[in-house]
Amino acid sequence: MTAPLSVTNSDLSLLAKQLEGELHFDNTMRTLYATDASAYREMPLAVAIPKSEADIKTLIRYATEKRISLIPRTAGTSLAGQVVGNGIVVDVSRNFTKILEINAAEKWVHVQPGVVRDELNMALKPYGLYFGPETSTANRAMIGGMVGNNSCGSNSIVYGSAREHTLEVKAILADGSDAEFKNITGADFRNLLTSAQQKNGSATLLDKIYLKTNEILQSPVNQDEIRRNFPKPSIGRRNTGYALDMLLHTEPYSNQNALGEPAQPFNMCSLIAGSEGTLCFLTEIKLNLVPLPPKTQGLVCVHCDTIDEALRATILTLKYQPHAVELIDDYVLECAATNAEQKKNAFFVKNKPDGKYPAILVVDLSRETKEEVEALSTEMIKELQDAGMGFHFPLLFGDDTKKIWTLRKAGLGLLGNIPGDEKAVAVIEDTAVDVYDQPDYIRDFNEILKRHGMSAVHYAHAGTGEIHLRPIINLKTSEGHRQFRMIAEEIANLVKKYDGSLSGEHGDGRLRGEFIPKMVGEHNYQLFKDIKRVWDPNNIFNPGKIVDTAPMDTFLRYEADQQTPEFKTYFRFQDQDILQHAEQCNGSGDCRKTQMSGGTMCPSFMATRNEKDTTRARANILREMLTRSPKENRFDNKEIKEVYDLCLACKGCKGECPSNVDVAKLKMEFLQQYHDANGIPLRSWLVGNFSKMTGIASYVPWAYNLVFKNAPLRKIANTMVGFHPERTMPLLHSTTLKKWYDQRKATKSTGRRVYLFCDEFTNYNDVEIGKKSILTLEKLGYEVIIPKHAPSGRPQLSKGLLKDAKKIAEENINLLKDIISYDTPLVGIEPSAILTFRDEYPDLVSDELVEESKKLAQNALQFDEFISREIELKHISKDQFTKEKRLIKLHGHCQQKAISSMIPTKKMLSLPENYNVQLIPSGCCGMAGSFGYEKEHYDISMQIGELVLFPAVRQQPEEVIIAAPGTSCRHQIHDGTGRHAMHPAEILWEALV
Repeated sequence: MTAPLSVTNSDLSLLAKQLEGELHFDNTMRTLYATDASAYREMPLAVAIPKSEADIKTLIRYATEKRISLIPRTAGTSLAGQVVGNGIVVDVSRNFTKILEINAAEKWVHVQPGVVRDELNMALKPYGLYFGPETSTANRAMIGGMVGNNSCGSNSIVYGSAREHTLEVKAILADGSDAEFKNITGADFRNLLTSAQQKNGSATLLDKIYLKTNEILQSPVNQDEIRRNFPKPSIGRRNTGYALDMLLHTEPYSNQNALGEPAQPFNMCSLIAGSEGTLCFLTEIKLNLVPLPPKTQGLVCVHCDTIDEALRATILTLKYQPHAVELIDDYVLECAATNAEQKKNAFFVKNKPDGKYPAILVVDLSRETKEEVEALSTEMIKELQDAGMGFHFPLLFGDDTKKIWTLRKAGLGLLGNIPGDEKAVAVIEDTAVDVYDQPDYIRDFNEILKRHGMSAVHYAHAGTGEIHLRPIINLKTSEGHRQFRMIAEEIANLVKKYDGSLSGEHGDGRLRGEFIPKMVGEHNYQLFKDIKRVWDPNNIFNPGKIVDTAPMDTFLRYEADQQTPEFKTYFRFQDQDILQHAEQCNGSGDCRKTQMSGGTMCPSFMATRNEKDTTRARANILREMLTRSPKENRFDNKEIKEVYDLCLACKGCKGECPSNVDVAKLKMEFLQQYHDANGIPLRSWLVGNFSKMTGIASYVPWAYNLVFKNAPLRKIANTMVGFHPERTMPLLHSTTLKKWYDQRKATKSTGRRVYLFCDEFTNYNDVEIGKKSILTLEKLGYEVIIPKHAPSGRPQLSKGLLKDAKKIAEENINLLKDIISYDTPLVGIEPSAILTFRDEYPDLVSDELVEESKKLAQNALQFDEFISREIELKHISKDQFTKEKRLIKLHGHCQQKAISSMIPTKKMLSLPENYNVQLIPSGCCGMAGSFGYEKEHYDISMQIGELVLFPAVRQQPEEVIIAAPGTSCRHQIHDGTGRHAMHPAEILWEALV
């Protein structure tokens, strides 16, 4: 390919008009697509989001004309830089998402490349069918990316890789022509070649592809080179270069494959799988399906003293035909201990006698019955013990297995938790060797690291000879860059020594492409180049990957010895600065899961399916601007503001991101910094001063309610302050909770004293809920006191008014620190208000108040947390409540799910013995404080509600109780469904006898 022509914004504007879909060439979108989950960064020319195959053909014609490249992309979680490049990134994840046909009888499915793997299996489950290969990113990994990378996953012992399941593909070739690739039997293959040869000068690109491939594979010299220099056939995971070895062992060239099994018909899908989008552009994929996995999954978690012991144990476990054998090392377990979500999932871990974390081998012995699993595990454990391997062998079933797999799959993200600039770097994490060579290989590997004073993380696919190995490197330094290259070179030599594959599943990309000649020999590498030239003569499809790759230490995300200013922030970011916190995002894309996978993160992405609206995008844009902005004040940046606009600050990322990236906190910090430079918008000031404004209005609640009960007046008032005219507003009670509390004569109690935090929402709007909460506690025998305190500061935090929030936080700590303890806790009704004490206060207050803030945080409880605790202490019993039967559908508050748990709420509401409490599998309701009120956010707010919550509520009969702890959630349910949702405290009050 000759040098690219100059392409201007005017040129791109003309291209955009030719597309049915979208073309973005603004700096923001280009920046967001400049990285993936790898160590690489390169600014693309533009980002295309095609809507049709015609769009893709238009892009191919344009790329050929302008001599630029196209980089196919689905979820963008590539670990070797496959979807990073300087051409046009073509993102098919939004529009090419259809399951086109399911044929249950013949056990295949026909899909577009943007179908998510887990969602495909949800659709297949009613047919009793399953697509086997499972990456750790399966709840956002898409089939196109899985085929492009030849992905497999933890269960590849049984199911192999995507290549084995790819039956047919439809593709667009480099000349814009359509092509279909599938099995071709011997006679048909010969006829195809004969027909192509007879066309001479009129041969199509497709003809030339088949002719060149046949020319390569029928050569005895080439056959010998391929057999001698490709990785061992016994290594199931091998993605080094183009899979000529797979084609060589098909019917036209061999009677059997490399493992001695009958040869399969010739199928170009074997070559396309693992080609990383460098040969053609996939538009449809036909996949082989298998029966559902056995009904009973049992996991034996073999605790070993060392990695070496675990790898030797792996060989022994394979005779029991496991579905997976996965390694979790001590480093991953240590990281899990710092992550709220994963700490719960590590419940089964027993430390070694010296108190250190073990190396754990998770052996999946799935069978049809529990009895089969138990018998098999008993036999296997005995053999391990007799061999002196392992010291603890818990066998887990049911929901516990999901927790273990979630922990294992979080390994990549968890490694981002390592504080500071040193990180577990993806450089040689994808090597695969014969499983019987694995213990020796890993010993040699660690000796190399030890010689250089380095260490590594070990985790993942022990059962198939592929341990993910990540050395700890600081890529912001020259020394880190040197180590990055040095370790890649040395480990490439080691892998070759064992006839292994430098890539087992993550692909070559721009990370390993440089080493392919070493791995397969120069002769075979030239064959790869021949393949690339015939498929892609103009070099438009993802160039620089697999062949002609730039040096692996170029285009890195971090420059050597890069200098960034120190950032003075209002929040503390633990042992990091704000930039390092943003950098914890490694691009693994957990935030790209949809509502079908459950969880909260990230509600705006779930609604829009735009990369710009992911948690990853928000971390990326902040990192980019703080690192590279030419401005003196790097926070004064409209691009950051644009990307953070749809962040609901729901805190889902804090609870669900395995790297603990708290984007809500980043947004609050950014907004205050932006306000410092540009002033506070009126609406933000009004929302931030909600307590003051509502306090004034509470003197004449009838006047306020007159306006907001009247639809025409409400629409005018809403419009004046920037709220959506259709959004109803919370009304004021005739009195405030504090006034009611002060004026009443409380029942004297000799019971335990409880301090109630009278938050600003309950005090003015949800007064009846506050009353019932107090009366419930008193009837249960507690003395309830509302102490002197300030508002929570939640409205100020939500609008980035951190200076004001800090004053409030410090006032509350000083007022409450001497009276709040375990025995006299601070109990709150509104989750977002009381959880402020636990979430933001400790990182916001002055240094001298940090310890006091942490002590207070330990005893600041939600209403349901307190009741749940008292149930456990036997202070409250079911005898105090009705025996009436009721069904309760419970929607959880986002911040509660992230910072606390829904378990106490469910436990409290289940106290009446005939109350059946069921969690609605909803994420964020879409309101998120003032977000859903704001005119520009109203529509997206309602879209989020429609994902799961609104349909689930509408399906419930009138007698079913809808419960929601959050005031904004209850209001959203009302506006979206017309149903009245109750606070759990109200439900408990009504259940008292």
